[in-house]
Amino acid sequence: MSAYPDSTRPLQTVLVANRGEIAVRVLRTCHEQGLRTVAVYSTPDRSAPHVRLADEAYHIGPAPAAESYLDQEAILKVADRSGADAIHPGYGFLSENADFAEACADASVHFVGPPPEAIRAMGDKTAARQLMEEAGVPMAPGTTDAVATTEDGEEIAKEIGYPVLIKAAAGGGGKGMRIVHEPENFAGAMDRAQGEAESSFGDDRVFIEKYIEEPRHIEFQILADHHGNTIHLFERECSIQRRHQKVIEEAPSSVLTPEVRREMGEAAVAAAESCGYRNAGTVEFLVDKDLNYYFMEMNTRLQVEHPVTEWVTGVDLVAEQLRVAQGEELGYTTDDLSIDGHAVESRIYAEDPASNFLPDPGPLKRHAAPSGFGVRVDAGVEEGGEVLIHYDPMISKLTTWGVDREDAIDRMIRALDEYEVAGMATTIPFCRFAMQHEGFRQGDFTTHFVDEEFDPDALHLDNPDRDELAALAATLYYRRTQEEDAPTIASTDNGTKEISPWRQRRRRS
Repeated sequence: MSAYPDSTRPLQTVLVANRGEIAVRVLRTCHEQGLRTVAVYSTPDRSAPHVRLADEAYHIGPAPAAESYLDQEAILKVADRSGADAIHPGYGFLSENADFAEACADASVHFVGPPPEAIRAMGDKTAARQLMEEAGVPMAPGTTDAVATTEDGEEIAKEIGYPVLIKAAAGGGGKGMRIVHEPENFAGAMDRAQGEAESSFGDDRVFIEKYIEEPRHIEFQILADHHGNTIHLFERECSIQRRHQKVIEEAPSSVLTPEVRREMGEAAVAAAESCGYRNAGTVEFLVDKDLNYYFMEMNTRLQVEHPVTEWVTGVDLVAEQLRVAQGEELGYTTDDLSIDGHAVESRIYAEDPASNFLPDPGPLKRHAAPSGFGVRVDAGVEEGGEVLIHYDPMISKLTTWGVDREDAIDRMIRALDEYEVAGMATTIPFCRFAMQHEGFRQGDFTTHFVDEEFDPDALHLDNPDRDELAALAATLYYRRTQEEDAPTIASTDNGTKEISPWRQRRRRS
């Protein structure tokens, strides 16, 4: 069955099966589109911003994601009870779960994402490599099938030449990935990669590809409708990473020539078309120092870093996802779009960059986000709330726009200087370090930036006395506001359905 039941019928109610900043971001666009919204929440998220923003909110379980945001049955029951005719999965959690997309179709609910077949095809990295080979998309030398034994892997590595990359076949995000520079280290690295792949994805299959030295991570945003139209919305550079996970992104890349951009864009479109893709997705490439590019993977969902693409194209990607999900035609091509200026994103995590980016969750005693021309803050937690240990420790995404790259970076530095957070360590000092680093400003960096260029001792850490005063002021403010007779979320007798009084007033006005 198609994942898009009755795609000619306009959407009425969207259930957002997520939390944090991405849930808030999707809900806001839904409201702009005049759609009724439904939120779901775990026990500790009861008072989270996304819960208050929705028209209705339903409790789906305790803190562990496996018992709440990953509970397909609970979410589908909420869709049925609330009358939701669409589910937007955001990113993470169930967003790339083909079984969930299929279950939505079986329940006659639109899954705001690609068909289950496309998710499965691109979720299995070996199957994806086979598709790319057939579609003529450039790939680094390596295997298209999973490696059966360590001995086979050693032979393959010898053939393609060290260094090589061992990668999990069933997942991404740096899990089940090992770089091997010397033959004597191969067996141990493969064993560790398989073990991590099994624990992370329940699948220990791995494949091998040539490791690209001095790589840059560049991805292309894809949109595809149900009428045979597939386009790209140019690229994002995502090379500043820790533990193979992104921290800083920008659009466009500072190194692509117009010719290479065109070729990579065409390859990205071919990759999407090879699996019958629909909705928004991202095709990721590794690019070497000579601008040779190689397919890495496709993320079959909206990306965390999508705001930088929105800045430079003027396209609301969530609005386009909703249009596609209900069967509308895109109505434009890549040639109708242009890159307007430059945008940079800093992910503000509750992590300590001076301690190898260890998570530092806890109460958010102070959160004063920057503002002003060309500044956007997507936050999923607010002052007086808490960054929970159970989930990703993101506080917000800070993005800035400028007429050119230098302007966007300078505006980001200003915004980072204005950003006030107390109660936990954050990645703000690291992001400031990167923005001021000569290599980054000149566009001369690789995915090894953190390992090779970052010196924790060079961080301009905030003044401890100022932090202590800010924390005290925030605590006093929080206590005062708790004593006021502020509106609260009203519950029904059974405690399962919650309706925001703010949203009620807005709907009556």
